[in-house]
Amino acid sequence: MNTLYIGMAIFIGIHLMPSVFPLRAMLIAKLGEGPYKGVYSLISLVGLVLIVYGKAYAEFIPVWSPPSWARFIPWVLMLPALILIVGANVPCNIKRFSPHPMMWAVMMWAGAHLVANGDQASILLFAPFALFALIHIVTANMRGAVRQQEALPLVSDMKVIAMGTVTYFILAAAHPYLFKMPAFY
Repeated sequence: MNTLYIGMAIFIGIHLMPSVFPLRAMLIAKLGEGPYKGVYSLISLVGLVLIVYGKAYAEFIPVWSPPSWARFIPWVLMLPALILIVGANVPCNIKRFSPHPMMWAVMMWAGAHLVANGDQASILLFAPFALFALIHIVTANMRGAVRQQEALPLVSDMKVIAMGTVTYFILAAAHPYLFKMPAFY
């Protein structure tokens, strides 16, 4: 469980730092944008690997027993969540509705998995991510986040939907190998 804690602290800490503290601009000025992004990405990757490993091998300690229907919630919400993640990174019209598609996706992913899992490691993983996404949305709005104004062709949206759908099925197939739990059970 310690590996999960350390991974969470690293990953969420590195992601909260720029939105909470005026550190990003200072580090970019000192290191340069490329090296800053490289260090940031490397630290994030280390945190993510520790999270995946820590969660996969964490002891199962039940806290509450989710209802049987709750296991379907991730099946349903992960498809739109993955489409939002792709839409946050690939040009499309999703950002015309919200400047935060990635954070909405994180909240959907975390919320869906919180409802479906009642063990201690799941709660310690998904609850902080949901809170992180909410804090990020609020702080980004305070910094003046705006929606995309430019309308893009519908084909860009169809591309994003297709990429999100393919990612959904790839992650579902890889889920038991990555996270020691089948996506569909």
